[in-house]
Amino acid sequence: MPFPPESPCLNIAIARLNIPEANHFATWVMQAPIHRGYVHNDQIWPETLSQAWKAWLEVFSPQSFPAIPIGTPQPVLASTPNIYPATASNVRINRTSRLMQNLGISLWQWLFQGEIAQSLHQSEGIAIGQEVPLQVRLDIRAPELIALPWEIMQPGISLPAFSLSREILFSRTTSDVHSLPPLPPSPYLNILLVIGESALQGQSSTLSKLELEEEAVRLTEVLKPREIKNQNSHSVNSIVPCRVDTLIQPTPEELISYLDKKIYNVFFYAGHGKPGPDGGWLFLAPETTLNGTELAQVLVRNGVTLAVFNACWGAQPATDISSGQVQAIPRSSLAEVLIHHGVPAVLGMRDEIADGEALSFIQVFAQCLTEGMLIDQAVAVARQQLLTLYRFNQPAWTLPVLYMHPEFNGQLIQVFDELVTQLPTNSPTWFSSSTSRAFLRSQDNNSQVWPIWPGTIAVGRSQENDVVIFERWVSQKHAEIFSRCFPGEQVTSTYFLKDISRFGTLIYQSGDWQRIHRDQVAITSGTLVKFGSSQGQAFEFVIETTKDFS
Repeated sequence: MPFPPESPCLNIAIARLNIPEANHFATWVMQAPIHRGYVHNDQIWPETLSQAWKAWLEVFSPQSFPAIPIGTPQPVLASTPNIYPATASNVRINRTSRLMQNLGISLWQWLFQGEIAQSLHQSEGIAIGQEVPLQVRLDIRAPELIALPWEIMQPGISLPAFSLSREILFSRTTSDVHSLPPLPPSPYLNILLVIGESALQGQSSTLSKLELEEEAVRLTEVLKPREIKNQNSHSVNSIVPCRVDTLIQPTPEELISYLDKKIYNVFFYAGHGKPGPDGGWLFLAPETTLNGTELAQVLVRNGVTLAVFNACWGAQPATDISSGQVQAIPRSSLAEVLIHHGVPAVLGMRDEIADGEALSFIQVFAQCLTEGMLIDQAVAVARQQLLTLYRFNQPAWTLPVLYMHPEFNGQLIQVFDELVTQLPTNSPTWFSSSTSRAFLRSQDNNSQVWPIWPGTIAVGRSQENDVVIFERWVSQKHAEIFSRCFPGEQVTSTYFLKDISRFGTLIYQSGDWQRIHRDQVAITSGTLVKFGSSQGQAFEFVIETTKDFS
């Protein structure tokens, strides 16, 4: 079940101290569940940690060696050989596993020292007491530290990394932001998928060879809901309606027009990206680019809540080498620029990511969103999928980086209890000829019919219900049937059954009776239902488009 939006939040900031001594940083708590959690610590960045980071880059990013402006100033490097040859597979796996683990533990020990660690433990205790996850957000104000894989932080050997936990939901943030307007969660998932340029001149990446039409079809299929398992391991449908519209190599004018004429809560870009001072560049089409600052204007104006970039370097700052040394440019990554302008959540990649890895991540991530999970919770689950498929000692699970606006709680989709079922805005009454109608019909000799009017129809043993069933295995308040649809559009409503009973509800789908208990499932016309027991009375759910039920 999705976590409630009032999860406690611990926001930790890191900034370089402006003092003569080099590599002194301040870490402090900007937001905490309790007042005594607001603590401060000054510490030195050790050369050993810089060397561990350099070793990481040599192993996991040999073709795209990013900046290492920590510790001793680093010269500009043309290329760096891979010092761990792939042929010695067993040796490399052991070495890369240790490298991943050691860097993760070192980053944890550097950040969580003294009172900062105590503030974390106190916040964890509060979250456990409330039976909700703790949201931990890292505000990195020293641009040279942004490139580090903070997502791999782990408290010790054999303990899970921060970003893999469901009890601690990890994301990055920035305090240099505009305030968010009121942003209520949406009852549906509405995605604009943009496919950018397929090949850049002189680029040899395998991603540049993808056929755009096939890429669009695959991504559209991946983003749409899949069957999920309920508590009894039966396949059921996702509970949130989802739609995907696709643009292939649009001009900036076409992109703006699409965003202006429809309401999208998710913007998804797949294509090539490049770091730059103003949020980098997205290559929409040949000789057509859009930088992060330009994109931010249209996303914020149209109320997009989540922006996802299946592109290289979306979470990486640009660098300046004019002085002969690598210098990271403050607030220059695409993710930071979008957050700064008021996009509530941005998911980008820290480095290059293979197409198969990205698709694996996006499919699970989108599915989690359709289940109503918080955005940072959905990222954690999808990251676990990458680790399972591509192993701990491979960098795939470390590549997605989530930025969250400090005023945003991460709730993209409304959970059921917060939903108010409404008529489609294009229909003045439920009896409009353009609106389908549904009813529940008993399967006994009487064939009694209960129309499902606007709102929710309630089923149970109590006289207060719309459908009253006098059977001992039926709860006083047993189940509800309701509908949802995209607002303002001529679409067919989707109907759902929510079980709130003691013994569950049986539904007949795909040639078999399946029990749901304290769960919600989509139901289609012709679905048979029994409440509480297989011995109970059977009912049929029917959708009709005619004006009469007779």
